[in-house]
Amino acid sequence: PPAMSRRVVRQSKFRHVFGQPVKADQMYEDIRVSKVTCDSSFCAVNPKFLAIIVESGGGGAFIVLPLAKTGRVDKNHPLVTGHTAPVLDIDWCPHNDNVIASASEDTTVMVWQIPDYVPVRNITEPVVTLEGHSKRVSIISWHPTARNVLLSAGCDNLVILWNVGTGEMLLALDDMHTDLIYNVGWNRNGSLLVTTCKDKKVRVIDPRKQQIIAEKTKPHDGTRPIRAIFVADGKIFTTGFSRMSERQLGLWDLKNFEEPIALQEMDTSNGVLLPFYDADSSIVYLCGKGDSSIRYFEITDEAPYVHYLNTYSSKEPQRGMGFMPKRGLDVSKCEIARFFKLHERKCEPIVMTVPRKSDLFQDDLYPDTPGPEPALEADEWLSGKDAEPILISLRDGYVPIKNRELKVVKKNILDSKPPPGPRRSHSTCDSDFSQPALEEVLEEIRALKETVQAQEKRISDLENKLGQFTNGTD
Repeated sequence: PPAMSRRVVRQSKFRHVFGQPVKADQMYEDIRVSKVTCDSSFCAVNPKFLAIIVESGGGGAFIVLPLAKTGRVDKNHPLVTGHTAPVLDIDWCPHNDNVIASASEDTTVMVWQIPDYVPVRNITEPVVTLEGHSKRVSIISWHPTARNVLLSAGCDNLVILWNVGTGEMLLALDDMHTDLIYNVGWNRNGSLLVTTCKDKKVRVIDPRKQQIIAEKTKPHDGTRPIRAIFVADGKIFTTGFSRMSERQLGLWDLKNFEEPIALQEMDTSNGVLLPFYDADSSIVYLCGKGDSSIRYFEITDEAPYVHYLNTYSSKEPQRGMGFMPKRGLDVSKCEIARFFKLHERKCEPIVMTVPRKSDLFQDDLYPDTPGPEPALEADEWLSGKDAEPILISLRDGYVPIKNRELKVVKKNILDSKPPPGPRRSHSTCDSDFSQPALEEVLEEIRALKETVQAQEKRISDLENKLGQFTNGTD
């Protein structure tokens, strides 16, 4: 009977997702995008700001634009310029939309506070500089649920976790990678890391136990770089190359890392595929550096597990890509993803939409999603606690929070007690530097600190007032 020959089409609300570039006046023009050869995405966005690594003579810089400031960027627009060599990666803090971290060829990581108004001059002073790598730092990534925990990975094959609130190194994962680290990703609650490495291994690491809990050699047979991210239920999604240099994607289960759940060939092209994952819809978007398309797939529990949805195609190749967190999307337009595609001289937002007839809030498209509140403090996480992200509803849209200041409290070296045992120090001040004198100096430092903090608050208040006056004018 003819009914038999009808193919059953898989039910999915994401089958008709389509991508569309914004109108010309909604782009960001005249940006000198960095030409550094590096497989980073060069772009980071959040509900307030767009940040892009740019070319800069003799140092490293990135530009930060308020999201609404579309159109031509003034050639004198201030940059963030503290690094002494090119910036290789940038990442917005998930718990504070005014804080961004940058990693550089100068071996340092810097964390910056970005004001809500556009500053007059370049921002040159980071809130904190993190020094611990001996070679260039090409990867940074904030912890998804713990406040102020930042990961960096460098060409010294070292992964370091920092507490940005104190400027201290929390953990250093050395002796785990024998070669260049390609990428590092957290799982949803930040209890595990997945890394890919030039030694052709994918490793799953428990950072606090400093243990590799699973690894897979050669998930893809080819020699070119592999990428890996965590997707739902702790599964791992990889992109890489076959022995014949075809691009591949793979889905793996940690419980049986030997055999892939799915392994699919895609095409022959040598651009590394950067995967972007949206946990709320279980969609993975693949953006190849140098490609002019974005392919997207839905991951489900039914065979073939990775379902091809569609491809967004354009004429121009992409030099990098930013991916907006869910809370920054326009729910009234059924937007489920927004990319910020970097060209040579501009950035073009691309909107992914699920077509719907109704104007009502589509709650099946927008489950509660991670909000800006951290679920843990850094020391709680370090001591072994885990917590899922704190979720928010997008029913009424998301309104970004006003600028919150990142406070860095360096541990006072004078607070740590001297080691017990005989003191062998023969420095001249030992004998005649009495306890009361020391107390006096400390008291003075304390008073100075308070003055500085009061002045900072005053400056910040004045800046906010100024911001209110200049809002809506250039």
